[in-house]
Amino acid sequence: MEVYSNENEQVDALRRFFANNGKALAVGVVIGIAALGGWRFWASHQAGADKAASAQYQQLTSAMQADKPQTLEAVASFASANNNTYGALASLDLAKQYVETNQLDKAIALLQSGLKDTKDANLQAVINLRLARIQLQQNQADAALSTLNNVKGDGWTAIVADIRGEALLSKGDKQGARDAWSKGAESQASPALKQMLQMKMNNLS
Repeated sequence: MEVYSNENEQVDALRRFFANNGKALAVGVVIGIAALGGWRFWASHQAGADKAASAQYQQLTSAMQADKPQTLEAVASFASANNNTYGALASLDLAKQYVETNQLDKAIALLQSGLKDTKDANLQAVINLRLARIQLQQNQADAALSTLNNVKGDGWTAIVADIRGEALLSKGDKQGARDAWSKGAESQASPALKQMLQMKMNNLS
């Protein structure tokens, strides 16, 4: 699995993939092998719906501005109406806007909703990482640690270790934080992330 320095890199990668392909890849296989006309019609309809959702997602999120509430409301409506990967991505984007304006409860609600909308493991990992960071901001260290347990995949080891260490440190567990950061530094992390984790360990008294 590819290793990421932060979840933003994976969000960008996921956006590019779904913008170019989306579920139409899988639907194309169904179209090719389906013997029944009903299945062929459903697959064609689904491919068209996914393409439309992708285009609408890109249009709405590109126009989103924190100082224009109507643009945020449009993205919220889209996320609510689309129980799929595009809805989850919209929830992720909108949650970021809410974090920047310190509306953390709204951000958490959106991320939790987004988790239910996608089955993509990488997108679920990104959402859980964002959720854990916000929970940590709200001084909910135990909740953040629980959320981190839902992040799967070796490519996320260092990022999970970084947040886990911060959560443990906030609970007064310096040794636990050191162990977490040490594990992250020993993983296949980027040089920059390894250096940051080492600095955090060095700063522990």
